[in-house]
Amino acid sequence: MGKPRGFLEIAREESRKRPVDARLRDYQEFEPRVAESELRPQAARCMDCGVPYCHWACPLHNLIPDFNDHIYRAFPELALASLHSTNNFPEITGRVCPAPCEASCTLELEHAPVTIKNIERAIADNGFDHGWIRPQIPSHRTGKTVAIVGSGPAGLASAQELARAGHTVTVFEQDDRIGGLLRYGIPDFKLDKHIIDRRIDQMLAEGVTFRTRTRVGMDLGAEELRRDFDAIVLAGGARQPRDLPIEGRRLRGIHFAMDFLTQQNRRVAGELIPDHQAILATGKKVVILGGGDTGSDCLGTSLRQGAASVVQVELLPEPPRVRLSSNPWPGWPNILRTSSSHQEGGTRLWSVMTRAFLGGDRGQVHALRAQKVEMVSGKPTPISGSDFELPCDLVLLALGFVGSRRHGLLEDLGIELDARNNVRVRDWHTNVPWVFSTGDQTRGQSLVVHAIADGRQCARAVHAALTVAPDRCGR
Repeated sequence: MGKPRGFLEIAREESRKRPVDARLRDYQEFEPRVAESELRPQAARCMDCGVPYCHWACPLHNLIPDFNDHIYRAFPELALASLHSTNNFPEITGRVCPAPCEASCTLELEHAPVTIKNIERAIADNGFDHGWIRPQIPSHRTGKTVAIVGSGPAGLASAQELARAGHTVTVFEQDDRIGGLLRYGIPDFKLDKHIIDRRIDQMLAEGVTFRTRTRVGMDLGAEELRRDFDAIVLAGGARQPRDLPIEGRRLRGIHFAMDFLTQQNRRVAGELIPDHQAILATGKKVVILGGGDTGSDCLGTSLRQGAASVVQVELLPEPPRVRLSSNPWPGWPNILRTSSSHQEGGTRLWSVMTRAFLGGDRGQVHALRAQKVEMVSGKPTPISGSDFELPCDLVLLALGFVGSRRHGLLEDLGIELDARNNVRVRDWHTNVPWVFSTGDQTRGQSLVVHAIADGRQCARAVHAALTVAPDRCGR
């Protein structure tokens, strides 16, 4: 696989990034396209390691050694076919996946894994450039109809797999554009939205129907859905944000992170946001509560909007910079990570608990009261006498999500939820016959790569059920 001595002769080349001062002036992707000439030497570093832990670590189980070998031997179409055999949207995962495959690459033992993520992205982008990615129209139609509620990565993966199996698929989306959090949650500087659009065009040609601005459970009732479709797939995600119900929470200037990010994505798409609804960081002292990817996206967006200052606050202690002996390879390394947004500016505070939001007579937040904490028996415990105030004009809550939103559809269908407020499934079946669920709606908040993998597996379960049993879900 690859060049036998490639990992000894060729150094790992990190992906190039646009200069910080240039990328802060726009919302274009911060990583330029990977040149085809750069792919072959990097793919040549993939070693014949015997046990491909990269394949094991990837939730999609991408055939990583195979497509690396195809690239090294100058068979790019074979590399694309290998990649598509497990992944519907490699150009998306090649941009936004945290790459657990690289963390489990054997060369990670030398802190220089194969640049799998860059290679994956480039294979897919080159496939579009050369016209190799075309609609896969089924040779026959089964006559079965499937409704998919939600157009995030799980819903799209399910839709594409089921359409290619010959079923008639309709995707319902409450927003005005398709893509879910791919469209409105991930900033354009990480994922340009034309990347989604060209896949939507492919799926339209494959026979998938998209219905936007449709709130299933309100505009379209559960009984109507069961009457018109043989199977239903719930793929609405886990979009209920975690709140912070402390003193001062109702002050103006405190918003959920996803509301902030969604607005900016809409601006980039050319939409006008009314002034009285606008959430902007321009000229403000911004505090972001939450140290994950969503918080990082808020940081990069705030800097592009021209914030006066940005502080990202994390409750947990700062992670180690290298793996600890208790966290050995090939497991995911729990180490300090610096995103592209962190490289652009801002400050990070660790081991800090927010106790209250402070405001003036006009009801606008102007500071937060916080306290340093230490971990005691695995729990953050306040340190006496460590109280301090942090000035702020805008607070963004990036504290994660707490499961599915309890809306009319789940209640009307009688769907059971688990203790974490996610849809309870067994082999992708809910407790209601002919109603399935997948993605974050069953797993809870997770990665895009997990969502695509779940969507593909759910599609197999739906296809198997429709193939074996002729009955309609509502009959």
